[in-house]
Amino acid sequence: MKKIQLKEICHGRSGDKGDAANIGLIAYKKEDYEIIKREVTAERVKKFFEGICKGEVDRYEMPNINALNFVLHNTLGGGGTVSLMLDAQGKTLASALLKMEIEI
Repeated sequence: MKKIQLKEICHGRSGDKGDAANIGLIAYKKEDYEIIKREVTAERVKKFFEGICKGEVDRYEMPNINALNFVLHNTLGGGGTVSLMLDAQGKTLASALLKMEIEI
């Protein structure tokens, strides 16, 4: 087993809706999807964003496009129109998550 960063096997997109951030991880290859499905749980994502994500994390599997989608509730300080956070719209969270280390 060796450790790698997620960015080596997938790319990501993120956005927001109100106070919830949305992060999609899309594996480059089907075999990489199986790895991220095994390694990147809702619990690990919540721990990775400890101090930022104050709510639950939901994970949705999308095997037809080799992707996982995470919804991080209570993460954006109320959202873009009410928050003083630097990135109250969650646009950079996918880039941050791609630095998470996993074992392959």
